[in-house]
Amino acid sequence: MAGRFIIDEDGQGGFRFTLVANNGQTLAVGGGYPTKIACVNGIETVRRNAPEAVIDDQTRAGLGDQGL
Repeated sequence: MAGRFIIDEDGQGGFRFTLVANNGQTLAVGGGYPTKIACVNGIETVRRNAPEAVIDDQTRAGLGDQGL
């Protein structure tokens, strides 16, 4: 089974999504969206862009110090 996106109400009249791995670990949380349709569109944007996303490490240490 693949990971899943969970849509919840954010308590302020909006919606947000959480991307959860098979093991239950939270991988990402989307920002607040004013409508459920906007939230679903946010999920679709992540689905389209994540396979090609690069790591943009802007920390001072950089990835080399983490063994990655």
